Amino acid sequence: MPAHPTGRQRRSSRGRAHDRDLARGATSSRRVPSRRDADAKPLRQRVFGVGVMVAVGGLFAVLALPAYADNDGAALHAAAAVQAQKLTVANAAASTLPAATRDGYTATSAADLRSLYAAALREQNIAIYLQSGAKAKGDDYPWYAELSRNQGGGLSPLGYYYRECVDFVAWRLNRDAGTTSAPFRWAWSQLTPNGGDARQWKAAWLAHGWSTGTTPVPGAVAWFSANHVAYVNGILQDGQVLIEEYNYGTDHEYDTRVINAGDAYYLYAPPN
Repeated sequence: MPAHPTGRQRRSSRGRAHDRDLARGATSSRRVPSRRDADAKPLRQRVFGVGVMVAVGGLFAVLALPAYADNDGAALHAAAAVQAQKLTVANAAASTLPAATRDGYTATSAADLRSLYAAALREQNIAIYLQSGAKAKGDDYPWYAELSRNQGGGLSPLGYYYRECVDFVAWRLNRDAGTTSAPFRWAWSQLTPNGGDARQWKAAWLAHGWSTGTTPVPGAVAWFSANHVAYVNGILQDGQVLIEEYNYGTDHEYDTRVINAGDAYYLYAPPN
């Protein structure tokens, strides 16, 4: 074999190599990818993946909306119209309700309320007085319906509390003296100026120098040390004493009773 191939041999060798390349190309249709091709394929894959994630995220966002969010616009407008109609109907119904009216009670101040309360108590006092039969028994006390001290009442024109024993007796002393209206002859300031309680009457009589004693006489004051006074109406045949009084045994009401002569001390009517 020659040491170096001839020109025909070199050409022949190149031709065979070319034929081998063609043969390999016929048996395989794929081409060896280049670096540029390798970089391009992952980029497309990434773009596709991002798109899928956006689509899926949008789907979850729609599913996460409130229940009413999938209603169409027409449904929402219809619901709003129904609500507005309900409000219109409610307002129309309210406008047809009758206006509230006040009853006949017209007190607007504390003074008016007190006045109404006092009037109610007076009506109550009158009813009790009429039921008691006091008039038939001889009572002529003019302030029998006025409020007593425990009812919030004040002082009578005689200066004592209404319907107390002392006020009733002072009235009788004035009646006997001929004064049944103002100006009265005997008021608190003339009878018992140092105090109005019944227990103070005996001391007041003694201070005035008026007559007192143990013998009952009609028109005298029957004085009891237990803080009570009464008016002596008369002496019975057996020597007992008929007295008239207020606020003894009955609550600030008139009554009569019979006592023994020695049960009381007597303050005789003051001189005119």
